[in-house]
Order: sequence, then structure tokens, then C-alpha cells
Amino acid sequence: MTAAPRLTLGPVLFHWPAERLVDFYSRIADEAPVDIVYLGEIVCSKRAPFVEPVLPDIIERLQRGGKTVVLSSRALVMTDRESRMVADQIAAARAMALQIEVNDIGALRELAPDPHVVGPFINVYNESTLAWLARQNATRICLPPELPGDAITLLAAASPVPLEIFSFGRLPLAISARCFHARAHGLHKDSCRYTCGNDPDGRTVHTLDGEAFLAINGTQTMSQTCLDLSGVILDLFARGIGHFRLSPQNMDMVAVAGLYRQLIYGQIGPEEVQDGLSRLANGLTFSNGFIHGREGRAMIAARLGDPH
Repeated sequence: MTAAPRLTLGPVLFHWPAERLVDFYSRIADEAPVDIVYLGEIVCSKRAPFVEPVLPDIIERLQRGGKTVVLSSRALVMTDRESRMVADQIAAARAMALQIEVNDIGALRELAPDPHVVGPFINVYNESTLAWLARQNATRICLPPELPGDAITLLAAASPVPLEIFSFGRLPLAISARCFHARAHGLHKDSCRYTCGNDPDGRTVHTLDGEAFLAINGTQTMSQTCLDLSGVILDLFARGIGHFRLSPQNMDMVAVAGLYRQLIYGQIGPEEVQDGLSRLANGLTFSNGFIHGREGRAMIAARLGDPH
């Protein structure tokens, strides 16, 4: 366990314009009370040419702001071109003395034996997997967001490296070779016209009965609700979790980080965080069901209980 809980900011999962990314990370560097920032296009390789040209300036700006920067690798690597992109990213990280967050297990072959972070897109469900990843020189592991609290407790007790929990943001549930956004507009993936950029928080999918069900983000399927673990973060810290990830959404993430920072330092309670998030939410609703062993979309007003 770390001496105090640490806040991290995950990579932007949505297709935001380069200019917005530069402005966003400038504010994060100056104002957001987060310790670690993950950067990179992890959802769709077609978006990478919009992101990569501005990354050096963003990295330099974040480092001047006192943030630790980690480069996040692609979550699904399917082609030789994408394999080369991952290799180039690893080479760039080495040149800049930055760690890589591995989100596809194939990247470990290129990365070894460099120290690295394991991201939430790699399935880590048992102690043996944790131990194997640690032997590959993982320095921190972000657990998959669908794990219940009891499983997290067992993994935290057995883990030889610090663990991180996805704590805020639309949950990344699955990623595919097909682009759902393109199909929704009657387009093919190769000629998608980057329609995902029209939905900076993802596009809600409704059932035939008109109920909001999931969200799509290019090739990614996400939760329709926005995860908020503010009610159980201190419980998770007591169970051995030291890092808590905020995933960027189309809202004031500096304010979101500020609420969570006040929470983990005991300056406000979970109810105040939840009230503040509701004011920032831009129409998103919140959930925390997975951590309580329930359906993910549920919002449970309960603590996790005694970790012992």
C-alpha cells in the first residue's frame, strides 16, 4: 500500500480534436490534483495521426506541471501496421525515459524487460496472473473494472506490485475490429469520416423499447452510465489499493479530480462528491454495481465493509 492514495488520469478514450487535447492537458498540468497521467490513442489506430503530433508538447507540459507521464499502448492490435505502431511507441517511450502502459498482451514481447504498467484491458482475474505479470517486470497493474470488491480484496492481498482501480468514467466493456460508429452512419470502417468525433462522450445506444442501454465509441463498447466509486474508495484503500484512475469525460475533469482529492484526504465525504459530480455531469448518470457484485449499471449506496 502507498503512504497515501494516489489519483491517476487515464488516457482520453474518445476522439477529441488535437487542439482540444492540448488545451485539456494544459489545464490538467496546471490545475488538476492528479499524480500520474496516461497518454495515447488506445481505441483506434486511425485516430493516432491526429494525436501523435501534439504528444511531445503535451508530455513536456505535463512534466513541467509535476505530473508523471505514462504512454498507453493500443488495446487491440490486429495488423502488421498496428504492431509497428506499438513498436514505434515503445521506442519513443524509451527515448523519453517514460514507462508504457500495456493494454494488449502482445506488446510485452516487444517491451521486455522494460518496467511497465499493465492496463485495465488485460484480463487479470487471479493471483497466478498477477504473479506472472510481476515477473515480466510490471510495476503496477490496473485491474479490470468489472471485478467485485471481494475479488479485489483477494488480489490486493496477494499482489507483489501496487494495484490501480478504474474509479470514474464510462466503463470500457469491449473492443472490436468493427467500427460501430461508422455502421450507425451507414459507413464502412475504412471510410468512417471520423464520425466518432461528433460524440465527445460516446454515442448512447437504446434498446427497441427506447431505454438507454450502452454507449459506442468507434470500435469500443462502453457503459451507458458513468462509474463513480467515491462511496468506496476509502474502503478500497484500506484493502490495499493505492491508485485510483479517473477516465476523462466531456466535463470539467479538473473539478472532478478536485472532488476526489478532497475525498481521499478526508476533507469532504462521498455524498458531497456525488452532489458535485451531478452538477458537472452533462446528463450522465452514475453507477457502481460491479464493485458490489451487482449489475454494472446499478448505483448502490453502501460501503464494502470490513476488509478483515
